[in-house]
Amino acid sequence: MADQPSGAEAPRRFLFLDASARVGGNSEQLARLAAEASLPPGAEQQWLRLADHPLPPFQDLRHTGDGGYPEPAGHERLLLEATIAATDLVFVAPLYWYSLPTAAKLYLDHWSAWLRVPGLDFQARMRGGTLWGVTALAGGDDKAEPLIGTLRLTAEYIGMRWGGVLLGNGTRPGDVLRDERALVAAKSFFAD
Repeated sequence: MADQPSGAEAPRRFLFLDASARVGGNSEQLARLAAEASLPPGAEQQWLRLADHPLPPFQDLRHTGDGGYPEPAGHERLLLEATIAATDLVFVAPLYWYSLPTAAKLYLDHWSAWLRVPGLDFQARMRGGTLWGVTALAGGDDKAEPLIGTLRLTAEYIGMRWGGVLLGNGTRPGDVLRDERALVAAKSFFAD
């Protein structure tokens, strides 16, 4: 992902992508707790709410014209630059209908374009980083399998290390702070 100077170990850079439709929801609370408790020493962190940086609908141009995509601009450019600058990408995404929220899925759809922007080398720049997930759900952990599978397979496809998913249980804001199992797991979630 981010280029690192030779001979010096650069600090890890965590990009937290909050895909929730609710500000301060359970997934965000759990992710902030995990970041505070378990990020490696010296790690940098950036938090972006996808709702604050809306992306246009994705258009599949692979089989039109030359199949190329234009240089990203606006919110898309900001998200692209933050993504490739990160060593660790964390999806903060509550479970919506057994999968990722729309904002997170749309962001991933735009990766299809970024893979094809001439000279960007998106996949090569992402390779070697780590992809993580933090999610809150109501009900059993097995309900999160589609979300977990999407993130794990994305990491595998792009050549990233799969860091795993931190799961918390909660419906109303603040409920996750009563999930003892999630709180214990948060304390060491990002530790290597």
